Amino acid sequence: MGMTSLVIDVRDHIGGNCYDYVEEHGIRSSKYVHQPRAPPSSCEQRTCSAYARVLSFRCHQSLLTCIFRYGAHLFHTKFQRVWDYVQEFSQWMPFDHRVKGMVPDKEGVKKLVPIPPTQATVNELFGENISSEAEMQAWYDSQRVLPPSGEAANGEEAALSRVGPLLYERIFKHYTKKQWDKYPAELDASVLMRLPCRTSTDDRYFGDEWQALPVNGYTRIFENMLLNDPNITLRLGVDFFAAKAAGKLPEYGMLVYTGPIDSYFAQQGMPKLEYRSIRFEEIWVPEPEDGFFQEAMVVNYPSADVPFTRIVEYKHVPNQPEEVKRGEVKGTLIAREYSSAEGDPYYPVPNPENRALYERYRELAEKEEGVCFVGRLASYKYFNMDQAILNALEIYDNYKEAGKFAPKRRPEDFGPGDGPK
Repeated sequence: MGMTSLVIDVRDHIGGNCYDYVEEHGIRSSKYVHQPRAPPSSCEQRTCSAYARVLSFRCHQSLLTCIFRYGAHLFHTKFQRVWDYVQEFSQWMPFDHRVKGMVPDKEGVKKLVPIPPTQATVNELFGENISSEAEMQAWYDSQRVLPPSGEAANGEEAALSRVGPLLYERIFKHYTKKQWDKYPAELDASVLMRLPCRTSTDDRYFGDEWQALPVNGYTRIFENMLLNDPNITLRLGVDFFAAKAAGKLPEYGMLVYTGPIDSYFAQQGMPKLEYRSIRFEEIWVPEPEDGFFQEAMVVNYPSADVPFTRIVEYKHVPNQPEEVKRGEVKGTLIAREYSSAEGDPYYPVPNPENRALYERYRELAEKEEGVCFVGRLASYKYFNMDQAILNALEIYDNYKEAGKFAPKRRPEDFGPGDGPK
């Protein structure tokens, strides 16, 4: 298209939240920054100044006593176009993501079971002997509680109508509270209506046709995408809004803005939109039994008596360096995740109040000349990675076809994202 792009980021690396690298012990992990360490239980956090870049805007978080990281990234898609596109920038290896949960059974004894629930989950927790999809469907039908009005008015009614009270109480109710700081009854029905109801033995977390990891990590994708293109200039360690206020930005024809939409219009004096963030507590385990801390990459802890939502162990993923795969790295790196109202805005909070407020911001955005609002934060919508990529590709289509930078469809037209896992 003959255009040039300037990418500005306050961080000292490319790739945003997808940035990963091989840490000091030899394990590929998401970016993290060491801070003076105290015992994990005393981990605190503070919010630093907001920052921006031309292509992306986020609020920066720094941890005083533990480690700041960006979390796990799991690529999956049903879109042929997206799969073809990402293969231009990386080699990929198949990876079917599986999640386990430490869930109390009918006697209150915690068991490690597949999440989302499968036949094995129900059999293990409730002493059933389900062995076919028909039997599993019949079990669901016997459990489900229809909403009083016939249509779910909130997340609790949606969950009960999908999985019934036994699974709801043990797996979804308190996990939702920890993740959102709201019980399901306080959230939109759409949040819990997407709960998968597996009748099969398929314990994969996703069902998409293409599920894979980049062989050399996510950072290599951005290196291949950005560093060899003479039309792209990077400026790292630069606060976009501070540079703009100081008159230090060059002239540009279009701003592609992917940050929080309420931050862009902060001068309007409107209320802030509500987001959830994640605080990560990393622990190096020197010599775990059999080389691993847990049986799966991700183990959820949905019970109310555990403060964190899940533990991620990166050593399980197959795109680790060869030394890790050969068993030469004896220790393992785990990360406990705690949902938080402070820090990087990760997840828009879906309830009627926030949805109505976003519509007011969207009206302002549609009137803003020379700015294209796109992505999770600018759209106040949790996009999966593939949805975010498709959204950007369709903006490119729109420019070629109609000469304007704008999304082809509204965020809600992409359907639900995975959200917190």
